[in-house]
Amino acid sequence: MIWLLGGSGYVGSAFRSFFDERDLPYRSVSRSELDYAQPGVLAKSLSEATPKFLINCAGYTGKPNVDACELHKADCLAGNAVLPGVIREACELNDVPWGHVSSGCIYTGDRPGGGGFREDDIPNFCFRTDNCSFYSGAKALGEECLEGSQNAFVWRLRVPFNHVDSGRNYLSKLMRYDCLLDATNSISHLNEFVRCCWECWENRVPFGTYNVTNGGAATAREIVEIIKKHGIVDKEYKFFESEEQFMQLAAKTPRSNCVMDNSKLLATGIKISEVHDAIESSLSNWQSEA
Repeated sequence: MIWLLGGSGYVGSAFRSFFDERDLPYRSVSRSELDYAQPGVLAKSLSEATPKFLINCAGYTGKPNVDACELHKADCLAGNAVLPGVIREACELNDVPWGHVSSGCIYTGDRPGGGGFREDDIPNFCFRTDNCSFYSGAKALGEECLEGSQNAFVWRLRVPFNHVDSGRNYLSKLMRYDCLLDATNSISHLNEFVRCCWECWENRVPFGTYNVTNGGAATAREIVEIIKKHGIVDKEYKFFESEEQFMQLAAKTPRSNCVMDNSKLLATGIKISEVHDAIESSLSNWQSEA
C-alpha cells in the first residue's frame, strides 16, 4: 500500500489519477482524517499501517499564485519548510521509504559556468540570498531539512502543465494573461512528472534529489506562438519590456526564472520528453475547462 499526502491538490490529484488508471493500491490521507503535520501523529500511524512507500505532495503554493504566500507566510513556512522535516522524522522512525515533491523555483538566472542548474548546486533564490519570493525561500528551507535523509527521494517540479485546462496549468495561465514576461524556463509536464517519480520507486533507482523537468527550456514567447498555432486563443500578446517593469506592474514578489539540468534523472534510464514536444502534445490534445 502506498500512502499519498496532499492528494487533493493539483499534483496530488495527478498522482491519484495515475494510481487509479494502473489499479495500484494506495491511500490518500487527508489532514481532516489524520493531522500528519503534528509531530508524532504521522509516526504513530505509520507504525500501525506499515505502508511500503509514502509520497508527499502536501505544501502551500498560494492562490492564484505565489504572491499570496507573501500574505500567508506562517502557512507557507509550515507547509513547505516545517512539514517535510516532520515527515522525514516519521518515515525514518518507521523505516518507510518516501518521496517529497519539491520545486526547482529555488534557483533563478543562469548557472555559473553555463548549462542548467544541477541537483548539487546551492540554491540562489532563497532566504540566504535575500532576493527571493517567500514561497521559494520556504521550499529551499524544506530541502535543507531533508539533507542527509535516509531512503528518500526529493523530486523537483517546475512550473507544471499538461493538456487539461486549469487555473494551475502553466499553459492555461499564459492563455489568460494579455501581457507576459518573456522569460526562459525549464518546465514539467505534470503527467510525465508523476510517471517519472513513480518509476524512481518502481525501478529502485538510488535515493536522492532529482530535477524532474522536461528536456531543454522554452520562452514564454515561444509557447504562446505554439498556443496560437493550435488555434486555442486568438489574440496578440504584449510583453513587458523588462523584469523590472513586470515587478512594477504585475507582481508583488520576484519570480524564479531558470533552466534545470535533468541529466541525473535520464542517467537512471527513466525517460522524459523534450519540452517543446511535450507542449505540442499537450496543445494537440487540449481539453478546455468545462
